Amino acid sequence: MLQSNPFSILAELISPLAMQGFIIAMVVLIGLGTIIQMIQHKNLTYFLNNAKKAKQSATKELGLSEKTSIIAKTAVVDIGTTSELGFGKRRLAHVLGMYGTILFWVSSAVLVFCYTGVGKSNSEMWNTLWHAGAILTCLGGYWFWFFLRVDVSAEAHPWYRIIKADLFVLALLACATFGLAWSYTQYNGHVGLAYLFLILFIAANLILFGGVYWSKFAHMFYKPGAAIQKNLAEADGSRDNLPPPADAPEQFGLGIKREEPKHY
Repeated sequence: MLQSNPFSILAELISPLAMQGFIIAMVVLIGLGTIIQMIQHKNLTYFLNNAKKAKQSATKELGLSEKTSIIAKTAVVDIGTTSELGFGKRRLAHVLGMYGTILFWVSSAVLVFCYTGVGKSNSEMWNTLWHAGAILTCLGGYWFWFFLRVDVSAEAHPWYRIIKADLFVLALLACATFGLAWSYTQYNGHVGLAYLFLILFIAANLILFGGVYWSKFAHMFYKPGAAIQKNLAEADGSRDNLPPPADAPEQFGLGIKREEPKHY
């Protein structure tokens, strides 16, 4: 199953052009949802105004090579490894989900556009990457959902408590889960279940990409931009319009002798 192309099998029922059109439509939905969200929430306006103010308070002008170096380092370290989360389970779950999702989406497009249709060759590598991406997405996503969410781990809310902010992760998990289930049942000839999971897979994609405006989908665009701006601001001395850090408090040896607590 891991080396099979589920879209190639599906091409016997649905035209490859229809599949390609569906992917293009999903990309359009991402763009429209993100743009509308930026306009309604004024995220871009805030970002540009903040950058303009920061430039005015900069104490150093960065050259092109310095900016390029900072952006490259931010992309590799801060964005590529989600270093802001520190070392721990949350960061590992996020990395698994992030790279799994990238593999899942990219391999889906490659399989549909390059390896699905009459006369198209088969690629075991891309087939395996599609399944591996879905599995990694499930591993990172379910780990986060059941054990690492802040409102669950810190505020003792039940794992099944759902709010609007959860739309992105739940729809993403549904896509990966139903995609794997569809591939498995289709490969093993369970026609009825394969149709069921295919419909659920399509519905999950429509919710994921059609719900960009209402979900946290666009954070994958905002977070990298904010990280780059933050590091550029630290390098040019503007500090994102924040005051400079206060001097460290004076040290008094091992500590001040304090009065023993009184229990009444």
